[in-house]
Formats: sequence, C-alpha cells, structure tokens
Amino acid sequence: MSATIAPSTLDVSKILSRRVQSVDASGIRKVFDLAAHLKDPINLSIGQPDFPVPDILKQAAIKAIEENRNGYTPTQGCPELLRAIWSRLGSEVGWTNDPAHGLSTIATSGTSGALVLGMMAVLDPGDEAIVPDPYFVMYPQLGALTGGKMVLCDTYPDFRMTADKIEKLITPRTKAVLVNSPGNPTSVVLNSKELQDIVDLCRAKGILLISDEIYDEFTFSESRENGHFPTPARFTRDCLLIRGFGKTYGCTGWRLGYVAGPHDIVQSIAKLQQYTYVCAPSMAQYAAAHAFEVDMRPWVDRFEKRRDTVLAAFDGVAQVAKPGGAFYAFVEVPPALGMTASQFVEKAIERSVLVIPGKVFSTRDTHFRLSFAAKEETLARGLDVLRGIMLGK
Repeated sequence: MSATIAPSTLDVSKILSRRVQSVDASGIRKVFDLAAHLKDPINLSIGQPDFPVPDILKQAAIKAIEENRNGYTPTQGCPELLRAIWSRLGSEVGWTNDPAHGLSTIATSGTSGALVLGMMAVLDPGDEAIVPDPYFVMYPQLGALTGGKMVLCDTYPDFRMTADKIEKLITPRTKAVLVNSPGNPTSVVLNSKELQDIVDLCRAKGILLISDEIYDEFTFSESRENGHFPTPARFTRDCLLIRGFGKTYGCTGWRLGYVAGPHDIVQSIAKLQQYTYVCAPSMAQYAAAHAFEVDMRPWVDRFEKRRDTVLAAFDGVAQVAKPGGAFYAFVEVPPALGMTASQFVEKAIERSVLVIPGKVFSTRDTHFRLSFAAKEETLARGLDVLRGIMLGK
C-alpha cells in the first residue's frame, strides 16, 4: 500500500527569491497563450528563420554524434570551432588570436548565455549598463539576473542608438553600453559613423562597449558598407563582441554563440561558464566549425525582398522604420485609430494573425513587431489583414 501524501503547506511566495519574482514572463509567450485556441493562425510573430539547417551542418552534427564526440568540450570551446571563429574574425575585422592583441574568445550556450555571463562578469549590484529602448526582451531582465541596473536609452522615433543619446545617460555607475545592430525588434542597422562615435564615447568615459551582433549575417544590401557588415570591432579591440549561429543557419535550438574581446574579460566569462553552462553543446560546436563554409547570401537576399513587400504593404498607411537587416518590422499603429498597439494586436488575433505588441519590447505601446521570417504567401495574407484593420475594413 502506498503512503498517503500530505497536502502541500509550503508557502512558495516566501521561498522564491526577489530576483525571480521581479522577472515577468515573456510577453511573446503571452501572445502565444492568447492565440492557443486559433486554428491554423497566420504566424508573423516568431523570431525564427523558416529555412532548414544547411546540409553540411546537419551532416557534421550527425558525424560528431556517431563518432561519440558527445562529451564535454573544453570550457572555451572545441579547437575546430575556435579556429573557425578566429579565421572569420581575422578576415572581417582584423582580430587575430595573437597574444599581442590581448584578445580571447569562448563558445557559449547561445548569445543569451553570452549576454548573461558577460553582464555577470562586469556588473556588481548597483552598477549600470545602458541598453536601447526598444530592446530585445532579455535586456531589462539582465538587471534582475545580475543585481545591476539596465538604463534605457530612448531611441524613438528613428530607433538609432547614437552617442549623443547615450552620453546623456552616463553616470559614475555606468560600466557598459549594449548596442544591438541589426536590432530586435526594429531591424535598424547603425552605420560605421554612428558606431565610431559610440566607440569614441566609450573610450573617453572608460566604459565597456558590448555589441550584440546575433543578426550580423542578416544585413541587407543598402546597409552593407563596401560589402561588409558595420561593426564597432573595426574601430576598437576594447569591445565585447557577441555573435551566434542560430539565426543565421536556422539552428536556433542548438543554442550556440560566441564571445570575443579583451582577454581578461573573456577569461572571466569562461570562469563563470565553468560553474554554470560548463560548455556549449558539443555536437553543435563540431557542426558550427563548418558554418562559415556556407553561403547564406541567397537566403538573406530573399529576406530582403520580403522586407520590401512589408514596406510596400504599409506605404501610406503606417510609419515603419526601414529594416536594414534581421527579419522584423516595427510598425507604428496609426494614431488616428485611437488604440494602443496591444489593442491592435488583439484585433489582429481575432482575425487569426499573430504579431507582438510593442510594450513587450519597450516602455511604449505604440508599435507592434512583425516577423517576415515566414513563407511569402503566408506573409502576404497576414499583411493584407493588418493593412485592412488599419484602413477600417
């Protein structure tokens, strides 16, 4: 006979930390829950590419598993991947694994893992980091996770995080500035002049610049300069560069990113990784060592055409900052409609179209995020509905 389990008397509210209680559930997840009853919705909400993982990466992952390369790798990452990363950084920004340059790199469990460990390595309770508004949903929560304070830099209406806007927010507690270009949710790409100004400001103030470049490969033709993606790494080595593989190669579930930057900071991140993530997923590392052999430009060009379709749909109807990369449009709900973005999104969901209200990414609720990482026919159907709501149809 099994023992009778007594009813729970545990007061969980007294057990949970203030840290976890201060973190709200993702607003994106809330939209998914709200739309759970929909049958075959037009999903323009998800920030995940709709193309398959390239075969060369699939086969490399399978090969690693079959060859029993499933154990821990070194905390920094497997040698094959690190060599590939240094080769790419050398050709793109002139960063090399030369001790004289004082640089280091580490493979991380996604760019999210890189952001958490990077902020943990830099911030003490009460320290400040400046982040853009609108922001990737994780950015404000980095304060709760580290004890630091995330100071929001208002980038409306053009969504360009410039040195002038940043400088006004710097205090004696400021330790870092976090730039995201191409940005999520806006897809705005900062140009080299803007990045150079931010580099100069951070250098003058003795502040660490962190560049979240998860969408580095997803930069459209007009945003590339001499064929290159604009990055502050071309102007300084005093920068923590964060990049990943999930968005570029369609393997978001593999959870693989990397950090490169000043040796002592990266080694501090490695020390933290030893006691948290241990190492990034091994089979993903062995596969991603071949990632830079793949030309993703045809897919990026296809996404650029989707971007143009989105801009054409809202032309003369709503304001949209032109996406220079990534695969989002941050669309202003026309003020004449007299509704918040959340109310607009509810109307869209009633018509089986999923988009995300701007308040998930911002202190304002004036815009919504649309993802064009969807098949062209799906995108066209969704855009027709959204435009129709704006026109009162």
